[in-house]
Amino acid sequence: MSVEFSRRALLGAAMALPFTLPTGSVLAKGNVSPANSTFARSFSIGKFVVSTILDGSTLRDDARDLFSISTTAEEFDSVSASNFLSTESFQLYFTPTLVDTGTELVLFDTGLGNGGIQAGLSELGVSPEQIDIVVITHMHPDHIGGLVTDGEFTFPNARFVTAATEYDHWSKFDDDHRIGGLVKTNVVPLVEKTSFIQNGESVVSGITAISAPGHTPGHTIYMLESAGQQLLLTADMANHYVWAFQNPEWAIIFDGDRDLAAKTRRKNMDMMAADKIPMIGYHMPFPGMGFVETRGSGFRFVPVSYQFTI
Repeated sequence: MSVEFSRRALLGAAMALPFTLPTGSVLAKGNVSPANSTFARSFSIGKFVVSTILDGSTLRDDARDLFSISTTAEEFDSVSASNFLSTESFQLYFTPTLVDTGTELVLFDTGLGNGGIQAGLSELGVSPEQIDIVVITHMHPDHIGGLVTDGEFTFPNARFVTAATEYDHWSKFDDDHRIGGLVKTNVVPLVEKTSFIQNGESVVSGITAISAPGHTPGHTIYMLESAGQQLLLTADMANHYVWAFQNPEWAIIFDGDRDLAAKTRRKNMDMMAADKIPMIGYHMPFPGMGFVETRGSGFRFVPVSYQFTI
C-alpha cells in the first residue's frame, strides 16, 4: 500500500513567520526540556517537539573509497573541489531523533552504543525509562548499538517498531556475522515487544512509515505531520550533505542494492523539493535538519537556522 502526501506551501506568503509553537502549547509528555546545545537540539513541528541528539561524530579518511564507487575518481574530485571538500576526509555524524507527540516519547534509532544517546536524552531532561517507543529505521550497527548498555537493555519500558523485511533479513545470519551477530544480541531478544510496520502504517497518530529500500532491504523513513506542518525523517537515505544530494545516483559503499537506493533517494528528494518539506538526516551535519532544493540535475541540502526554533 502506498501513501500520497498532500503538497503544502511551507515557504509561501508566511515565509517570514517563525515556525514556533504558540505560547503554552509545548506538550512535554516526559518532562522534555527543549534543548539548544552541542549534543541536543529541539524544533517545533506543529505541536510535536522534535529533538535531534548527537550520539557521536568522527573524522574519516576514506571519503573517496566510500562515495565514489558509482562514478570516476576524476568526477568525484571535481565535485568535491567545487564544494570546498576534501577528497579524502569527511566528518560523519550519528543523530537519533526524539519526538514528543504530547502523549508519547518516540525515539528513532539508538546510536552506536557508546553512551551518546543517554547523554543527549539527559540534555532534554529525559531518562531511558521514559521512552515509550523505539523505532529502528534499519539495523546497521550505528542504529541498533544503543539498544543495550552494559549488558542491559537501555529502554526497559519501551515497545519497539521496525520493518519485518529488515528484521527477517538480518536475523537469519549466524552469530559471527558482523551485523547479524549484533542483531541477535540487541534486537532478537526484544521480538516479543516489537511491532512490524508496513509502508503507510502509523507508529502513532501523525507518524507514518514510508518504505525506502536500497540502503538495506527494509530501510524505512518516517513522515511526521502535526497541525499542518510536515517533516521527513530520512535515516540513511542520504549519507552526505553534498555528494548524495548533488548526485543522488552516486551510491555509498554501504548501500546493499545501489540501484534501488539511488531510485529511493531521487524519488524522495524530488518530493521534498517540490513540496518544500524539511528533513532530518541521520548523517547530516548536526543538528541534521534542512530543506532540499533542486540544483541542475540534482539537489542541494539547505540547513535550517532559526525557522523551527522553540
